Amino acid sequence: MEPLREIGRLLMVAGAMLVIVGAFLVISGKLPFRVGRLPGDISWRGQHSVVYFPVVTCVVVSVILSLVFWLISYFRK
Repeated sequence: MEPLREIGRLLMVAGAMLVIVGAFLVISGKLPFRVGRLPGDISWRGQHSVVYFPVVTCVVVSVILSLVFWLISYFRK
């Protein structure tokens, strides 16, 4: 019965994370900066194409996710 408990816990954590991400996306339009359009993101417009690479957004997301996973591992001990 122990594997079912772990799967249940994993599903609850994943659901909570989805709720948090969804809430962030809902309120992101009211923030003073546009998520995904931070200063430092690379955008190139050609005659018939647009290339966009969110460098700074990727760094910010990476730092936030690293902090979240570190906190999860810290409190799990």
